[in-house]
Amino acid sequence: MYYKKELISSNFLQDINAEHFDNIALEVFRYQHANNELYRSFTDALHISAESVCNIEQIPFLPISFFKTHRVITGNWEAPAFVFESSGTTGEQTSRHYVYDAAIYEQALLQGFEQFYGAPGQYAILALLPSYLERQNSSLVHMAKVLMQKSGHPANGFYLDDRQKLHETLKELQGEGQAVILLGVTFALLDFADEYPMQLKNTIIMETGGMKGRRQEQTRAELHGFLKKQFQVDDIHSEYGMTELLSQAYARRDGLFEPISTMKVLVRDINDPMEVKKEGMGSLNIVDLANVHSCSFIATEDLGNIHKEGYFEVLGRMDYAMLRGCSLMVI
Repeated sequence: MYYKKELISSNFLQDINAEHFDNIALEVFRYQHANNELYRSFTDALHISAESVCNIEQIPFLPISFFKTHRVITGNWEAPAFVFESSGTTGEQTSRHYVYDAAIYEQALLQGFEQFYGAPGQYAILALLPSYLERQNSSLVHMAKVLMQKSGHPANGFYLDDRQKLHETLKELQGEGQAVILLGVTFALLDFADEYPMQLKNTIIMETGGMKGRRQEQTRAELHGFLKKQFQVDDIHSEYGMTELLSQAYARRDGLFEPISTMKVLVRDINDPMEVKKEGMGSLNIVDLANVHSCSFIATEDLGNIHKEGYFEVLGRMDYAMLRGCSLMVI
């Protein structure tokens, strides 16, 4: 059993595995129910008592929109280590995630990255994130900075609009046989692939989503097919994360995501948000145990499909009519 003193350090993340995940999640739920006034008010509005929750499918998942309208924190603290803020059009309300402990964020990030890709030190990490670099407090930019710091490769760097410089750097690293991760927002990777097709033998190309009307909408299969052709690679990787989460999921092929050890993905019925299952199609609910100081149980606005094998796909976003229909998600 995990008590408060254990949950407020990063050490408990090291003990999380598939066998113990659900039990730890239930302890985190009880801790957050007791110490997060907003979350407790939400569960009370649903007439759910902490004592009645016996498995993670019964845990109430906080609508992600609350990060736009409330300060979502667990515990009694004021000064965060940093604040992640989502993008938004002019005048649009953005999400803010107040991160209390930088060590917990870093532990979850590195633990998850190493789970799928090994130590960052073996890679040069190049980030093509123009729309994210143009604003402050991006969780994706922060993620790339931490990975670059742990990598320590002299070629690490961010690229805004200088695609020629990126091309030259990749050519040089290819010539050296250096393993590379090219992390890029989707529209920027497509622009780069259009202008500088090349064979990338030792490079993992990882797209993070994000078209934002910059190009004609395409399916993930079409996007990946084009990138594979232009860069002569067998697979395009993907990263799934968001402002409101400290953990990520990675797809090493075909948009089939696997959560890192601190994260689990469930699916809820779009018409009944309290109907939650471990597989099937619907709206995605995320359990993120690294969110111990905010809220670990997030009802996203993403539609998805969870396969029996544990992979999940992201199929799109809920539209306004779907969101309005989820009357149980409003307090």
